[in-house]
Amino acid sequence: MFRHISRLPLAALTRGSPRATSSVLRRLLSSEARAHIQNAIDASPLVLFMKGTPDLPQCGFSRAVIQVLDLHGVPPEKMRTYNVLEDPELRNGIKEFSEWPTVPQLYVKSEFIGGCDIVLGMHQSGELEDLLEKHSIIPKADEEAAARATSS
Repeated sequence: MFRHISRLPLAALTRGSPRATSSVLRRLLSSEARAHIQNAIDASPLVLFMKGTPDLPQCGFSRAVIQVLDLHGVPPEKMRTYNVLEDPELRNGIKEFSEWPTVPQLYVKSEFIGGCDIVLGMHQSGELEDLLEKHSIIPKADEEAAARATSS
């Protein structure tokens, strides 16, 4: 699915300014790989590129993001995850695609949200819940309370 991007050592890519480096990295990702990643992001309301799987995360940061999403009650049918450890080209490609250097990476309605630190900060401030409700990934708190009241 993803082709080999570059055999250049990283030092050769990082000698210029940060802006020049960013444009060089962007050009290394083939249009085919970029399209595959974009299609994956567009295929589900919530997409998480992570190390491991939701049932068996392979790093603490991926585990933390999964735990936060679980706390918010994100239903599995509205979430798609990709294990970047299974595909080295995806692991590098997603970093170039988003211009974000680390994994995990969370996308909501095709918009890049951020990595673990951003997701945790949004969770703590309440912004993540608002975002998930706004995009109908989780029910609004008042709708959920009303549903519980009518079922009692």
